[in-house]
Amino acid sequence: MVKKVLMHLKKNENQTGLENKIKNMSQKKLILSAALTGAATNRSHCPYIPYTPKELGEEAKRAVDAGASIVHIHAREDDGAPSWRTEVFEQIHEEVRKRCPNVIINYSTGAFMLSVEERIKHLPATKPDMAAFNMGSMNYALFSKKANQFLLSGVFENSFETMMTVVKTMNENGVTPEMECFDTGHIRNAEPLRKMGLIPDNACYSLVMGVMGGIPATTPNLLHQISQVPEGSFWQVIAISRKQWQMAAVACTMGGNFRVGLEDNFYLPNNEMATSNGECVEWGVKLAHMMGREVATIDEARKMLKTPLKETDHV
Repeated sequence: MVKKVLMHLKKNENQTGLENKIKNMSQKKLILSAALTGAATNRSHCPYIPYTPKELGEEAKRAVDAGASIVHIHAREDDGAPSWRTEVFEQIHEEVRKRCPNVIINYSTGAFMLSVEERIKHLPATKPDMAAFNMGSMNYALFSKKANQFLLSGVFENSFETMMTVVKTMNENGVTPEMECFDTGHIRNAEPLRKMGLIPDNACYSLVMGVMGGIPATTPNLLHQISQVPEGSFWQVIAISRKQWQMAAVACTMGGNFRVGLEDNFYLPNNEMATSNGECVEWGVKLAHMMGREVATIDEARKMLKTPLKETDHV
């Protein structure tokens, strides 16, 4: 894997910038995130996906015990349907916090066919450590090659006006922004928001790969995406489905970070289905160690991300 990355580096016109990123970051500890549940899949796809606040709290504990510092969470109703009810997020927050007092909680704000107000109303109520928002509009789909048809298809609206509303709400509530970038243009979309003073220095770039409508999950594509991230910024790769582990290995080599969990990929590197988010994180830790990286503790991750535990979250 290292040899493959270096081969691509030699061909990359931004080689100097990439080498600087490696030099500056390779000695830093790796921050491991776990995406616990998502919104597009259900237990017919994987029987271990958590739905209820209690189940999410238990899965957060398994992920933290295995080595995760951040838990990324979508809310669901008890039947598994996506939920944007504030009271559900509040219940999730309580269940996670009583099991994981200092974990970095990260909520989603991404949804189809909902107003921006509906997508962010849980942030002032729960004031999570972090929240993810999408950095551009796009076609978003799930396509089955086996069935030769779309299982899900829609337009994901994220105009600059929407993005500004979301990040302003985050800033007002002390929430560290996670910018989900599904293509190269999405990384650039952060530039005017940063120029306007809306994007704080500790905002995180998430390089999302493998979603239909976004950039494919390949090593050359990931190297290009990394080269576009502003120098000194925190970044992680989020690769969907089984390409996750390959992209995670590249991220390790490049001095970056990565996310695992049942939202993104059900399968472990040995091709067995994971039975918990904790199992996904265990394999993530193994991979990091194999690639010569140490995994940050939650306290270390908070310092690296300049995201201290809020007084209201002290248990």
